[in-house]
Amino acid sequence: MSERNELDRRNAEAENGGGAERVKRQHQSGKLTARERVIALVDDGSFTEYDKFVTHRSSNFGLAEQRYLGDGVVTGTGTINGRRVCVFAQDFTVFGGSLAAMHAKKIVKIMDLAERIGCPVIGLNDSGGARIQEGVESLGGYADIFLRNTLLSGVVPQISLIMGPCAGGAVYSPAITDFILMVKEKSHMFITGPDVIKTVTKEDVSKELLGGADTHTSISGVAHFEAADDAACIAMCKELLSYLPQNNLDSAPMVFSGDLALREDPALDRLIPEQPNQPYDIKELITSIADSNQFFEVQPAYAQNIIVGFVRLNGRSVGIVANQPSVLAGCLDINASSKAARFVRFCDAFNIPLLTLVDVPGFLPGLHQEHGGIIRHGAKLLYAFAEATVPKVTVITRKAYGGAYDVMASKHIRADVNFAYPSAEIAVMGSDGAVSIIFRRELEEASKIGKESEKRAQLVNDYRQKFANPWEAAELGFIDAVIKPRETRAKVIEAFATLSTKRQSPPKRKHGNIPL
Repeated sequence: MSERNELDRRNAEAENGGGAERVKRQHQSGKLTARERVIALVDDGSFTEYDKFVTHRSSNFGLAEQRYLGDGVVTGTGTINGRRVCVFAQDFTVFGGSLAAMHAKKIVKIMDLAERIGCPVIGLNDSGGARIQEGVESLGGYADIFLRNTLLSGVVPQISLIMGPCAGGAVYSPAITDFILMVKEKSHMFITGPDVIKTVTKEDVSKELLGGADTHTSISGVAHFEAADDAACIAMCKELLSYLPQNNLDSAPMVFSGDLALREDPALDRLIPEQPNQPYDIKELITSIADSNQFFEVQPAYAQNIIVGFVRLNGRSVGIVANQPSVLAGCLDINASSKAARFVRFCDAFNIPLLTLVDVPGFLPGLHQEHGGIIRHGAKLLYAFAEATVPKVTVITRKAYGGAYDVMASKHIRADVNFAYPSAEIAVMGSDGAVSIIFRRELEEASKIGKESEKRAQLVNDYRQKFANPWEAAELGFIDAVIKPRETRAKVIEAFATLSTKRQSPPKRKHGNIPL
């Protein structure tokens, strides 16, 4: 056989994966193959595959007679909208996508390349776990990958697409990466599967309830996005990547939509209700000020009392953190604090400016919250905002009470530009609560003569006039400007333009000790 024919034969064998029958079963289950996923992800003709002919080196338990070119993972580089990425895709048709020594070495090699050339790593996970026949070499392979995930954290963006099973130690690689996308009813993540759980704890639980996409995007918070199928998951990954830079030394790409920077929205003047306890949807404000009204929300189904995600403002990628008054009145709780803290740290690591929209009455009270460590979890968000050195702009729309005012990117923790609406209430606590504490004796006396309600109304009005507004904070310089809601887009874009040359470095240290 000629050398050229031998190359063609090997290419065909590698591209056949685990064989026609297994490929057919993959399609019947509603899933694309590893190669089909890679081709759908990258630009046409841009994929260059590495280690296509690698095979395992084990002879344990009959493996010597089962060798597949590529060893169950497709690795290489390509471009997405012209931007270089490093990709690996596990092939479930070969040994169930199980990870072993050579399989791991291929992934490690592509991750090391990503570090050297400074480009994102995208992993398409579809694996039954460690290849048991190779024993500790499989476990070592996982650890080699975990180490790279950790060393690349904050250096290049890492995105994990869970497109099938991901169990046991395999879940920790995606868990270290920046974003996890899952496919509805097709992907699962768990440390121990339903059978083991039933044996050990007697709990009878399905794979979907235990570790499906719905569970991890809405209950555990492990995953960030849920997609309907493989194609939707890949499309979502591409959109996410468009907001991110190549690495920690670059800025995110500028994408101009033609939207006017000075555009005003008079409807925003009516967004904040006159009654302080009446809810509204902060997403209306976010979409109003964003270029072309486009908001790419991250973790939309988890801890919905806080909103995080990406917008573009005059073409610039900006991270949004916003209290959501329509859920738990926008209170900060354990899950919301952790969700927002990790997002803030991601944006800071990759030079993405932060816009914080504040309407927060405080931290959620309750025994469960205190026993669950709301102090520690709330401190994560405080730490993240204080640590961040990217441009930070804050807009207080209504309530900013107590310690939550400090935590939500206040001037005191190095926010650069702080705006407030005329409707802003910046105080230690709400008027009713403050009056109950400050004027307890006066209210008791008024109660004796049946005039407590009138006295309380008067005192609440007096307190609100003095403290439940932005004026004192503005007089003290804690608020840089009080703005009309309709001006928000123009004012925020102007602020970020001013801050585009910001330079701020943390004190020299190995690393801080964030309260985990």
